[in-house]
Amino acid sequence: MTTIIECFPPAEKPVPDLKALKTKQQAAWSSGDYAVIGTTLQIVGENLAESMDLRAGQTVLDVAAANGNATLAAARRGCEVTSTDYVESLLARARRRAEAEGLQVRFKIADAENLPFADASFDAVISTFGTMFSPDQDRTAAELVRVTRPGGRIGLANWTPEGFIGQLFKTIGKRLPPPTGARSPAVWGTRGFLQSTFGAAASAIASEPRHFVFRYRSAQHFLDVFRTYYGPVLKAFEALGEKGSEALSSDIIELVGRFNASGDTTVVVPSEYLEVVVTKR
Repeated sequence: MTTIIECFPPAEKPVPDLKALKTKQQAAWSSGDYAVIGTTLQIVGENLAESMDLRAGQTVLDVAAANGNATLAAARRGCEVTSTDYVESLLARARRRAEAEGLQVRFKIADAENLPFADASFDAVISTFGTMFSPDQDRTAAELVRVTRPGGRIGLANWTPEGFIGQLFKTIGKRLPPPTGARSPAVWGTRGFLQSTFGAAASAIASEPRHFVFRYRSAQHFLDVFRTYYGPVLKAFEALGEKGSEALSSDIIELVGRFNASGDTTVVVPSEYLEVVVTKR
């Protein structure tokens, strides 16, 4: 008896429409007012600047800078800072913050996937909760490496998949699935991704889990702030309609309760992120 075995080519992995995804993400980050939440994260930029040992006079590029937390941290240390983002309104908020402190910063509208700078232009490149959201993750990482000088450093703060914000995006994804084939931004908060992405160009990669603590009056207060000002959450609620929004509200309230360490009705939620310093070979 002859057995006939049919061979089929392996199924191709779905390829997301990165251009459409970027357009959607840019609209999300342009909505609401991220600066309301972003300013609370300033300590993350300060810690990253210290971990990178930024020195006065060094040239520093902040990529996907939003309202400028890492920008200000570097400028306060006497660095020559160029601050970039593809959302002009957020960069305008960063400019006003720098002017209020009398800090000299160069601001420029720029896409993390196509930075308008020559190779090896900067002593240090930084991004706090910014580049991790770029649709084309590999291209973005390559751009960070390209514009950093040999021996220079790339400093990142990225939410982890297991941490509170990583779980917030997972919670939203259950109600509003991400585009087919798209990788989660939270992969930037994993050592495996960082090693596979930056390892070939790095002489060293140091990473340290840290926590930023969200503090709000109540779980409902947290929800109200995020659905009003945090673009991705705001857009999720807009897309879900009344019934879906009610379900997502309940999910987020439950998530906050699960992470809340306050012991009372206020919110004290430690959210894990991975602080990363890559030294370019």
